[in-house]
Amino acid sequence: MRAERSSYDENEGEGALDTGLATGQRFRVMKTRIACLLLTSLLGLLVVRAADKGAAWTSMFNGKDLSGWKTNDEVPGAFSVVNGELKVSGGRAHIFYGANGDASFKNFEFKAKVKTTKGSNSGIYIHTAFEAKGWPSKGYECQVNSTHTDIKKTGGLYGVKDVLNNAPSTDDVWFDYYIKVDGKHIVIQIDGKTTVDYNEPADWDPAKSLKNMNGRKLSAGTIALQGHDPKSTTYYKDLSIRALP
Repeated sequence: MRAERSSYDENEGEGALDTGLATGQRFRVMKTRIACLLLTSLLGLLVVRAADKGAAWTSMFNGKDLSGWKTNDEVPGAFSVVNGELKVSGGRAHIFYGANGDASFKNFEFKAKVKTTKGSNSGIYIHTAFEAKGWPSKGYECQVNSTHTDIKKTGGLYGVKDVLNNAPSTDDVWFDYYIKVDGKHIVIQIDGKTTVDYNEPADWDPAKSLKNMNGRKLSAGTIALQGHDPKSTTYYKDLSIRALP
C-alpha cells in the first residue's frame, strides 16, 4: 500500500507540475496579448492625435488691412477694416481668400467670429472661385442671417440643408462659426452646436436638384465672404483655416 501510495503521490506531483507549467504558459501568453493590445491602442492614439493636429491653423485676417484677400469690387468699399474687424457693408460684393483670390482647399476646418446687425444678410462660401460679379456660382454657401427677411438663417447650407426661421445667432452679439469639410462630409456648427451634418450623395447633381445653383457641389476651392445688399452690415474677425489630410 505504501508503494502504491508513493506511486500515486508521484503521479499527482507530476500532474500538479504539468498544471503549473500550463498555467504559467497561459499567463505568459495572456501578458503578451495584453502588451500587444496596449501597444496597438497606444499607436492608434498617437495616429488619432496626429490626425487631429493636421496642419497648423493659419490666420486669414490680420486685423489691419485686407492683405491676403481679393475683392471683386462689384460695390467699391464694401469690405473694410474697422477696429480690427472685417466690416462688410454697402451692397452685393464678394471677397475671396488668397492674394489673387485663388487659394485652394479640399478638406479643411474653418472658424471665425461673426456678428450680424439688424436685418443683415451675409454668407461664407466654400470650395468657390473668384468671380468679378454676381453671386459665386461655384461651391456651397454657409448662411449668415439672424433677422433678415430671408427665412434661411445662420448655420444653414444655403438651398441644400437650410436652417429655417429660427436663427441660432443674435444680432449685435459675436458668435462662433465653424465649418468642416472632409471628403463629401460637411459639418457646420454655431457656438459649438451642430446645425448641418451633411453628406453629399455620390450621384449629386445640383443642376437637377436645385434651381439656378448648378455649381453647388464639393470639389476644391477658396473661401469667400459675401456682401448681400445695401442695408446689410456684418462683421468678421479671428478667421482661421487649416488643411486636413
